[in-house]
Amino acid sequence: MSTSSPAIAFQGVRKSFDNGRTFAVDSISLDIAVGEFLAIIGGSGSGKTTTLRMINRLLDPDQGTILIEGLTASELSPHELRRRMGYVIQGVGLFPHLTIAENIAATPTLLGWARDEIDARVAELLELVGLPPAEFITRMPSTLSGGQRQRVGIARAIAARPHIVLMDEPFGALDPITRDSLTRAYRKLHDRLGLTTVMITHDVQEAILMADRLVIMKEGRLLAIGTPRQLAARDDSDGVGDLLDMPRRQASRVQERLSDDPHG
Repeated sequence: MSTSSPAIAFQGVRKSFDNGRTFAVDSISLDIAVGEFLAIIGGSGSGKTTTLRMINRLLDPDQGTILIEGLTASELSPHELRRRMGYVIQGVGLFPHLTIAENIAATPTLLGWARDEIDARVAELLELVGLPPAEFITRMPSTLSGGQRQRVGIARAIAARPHIVLMDEPFGALDPITRDSLTRAYRKLHDRLGLTTVMITHDVQEAILMADRLVIMKEGRLLAIGTPRQLAARDDSDGVGDLLDMPRRQASRVQERLSDDPHG
């Protein structure tokens, strides 16, 4: 990761949906480094999705400041800001009436790229996400598997060469084998392209395997921040160490079950 100014900075950010009686996000200050992969973990109502959506102005904070690559987010129009970022969601949200190529080309087309540049970028991205262009360019989303659609969603998110990619439970609807393959493929893309990625996930194991640092949120506040190793080694008075140790406990139970299999 780079030691330059943060790609994203939260400075005392608060967000309420009930006129300040309670805060979905409460006094968050956080720097996300250029090139970092940050995963935000938390239960329902912890504020993690609200935090993510304030980065690209799907929501605006009530208090505090968010900086994107040194610029105050509120001073940029939402459309301008979103075109500077990739956004990947669970379920992808591909345009069903457009071909795969047209879906990937959506943002470059809006930005006025030349046709030959768009065509080259679409082919390049399909190769990057493991979908041969000759087979997939003219296909429709309805003909793809869930994993293939999610690969197209990732390609679309990075089509205009954004520096920042936001991911909201991007792999949650996939079967375990496809999910494992795609998470590994995305982490390689993140490193290869030098992206800054912020991902929301409920899956602790996924966060540990993919992210450089983890943010644990609870009731709108940042409960803990650190690398997986740092958080696993914490004093467990707040439950963070136990949360991070969960994948290891699950792996141990799986190993016990396999060892005790009477038919093995």
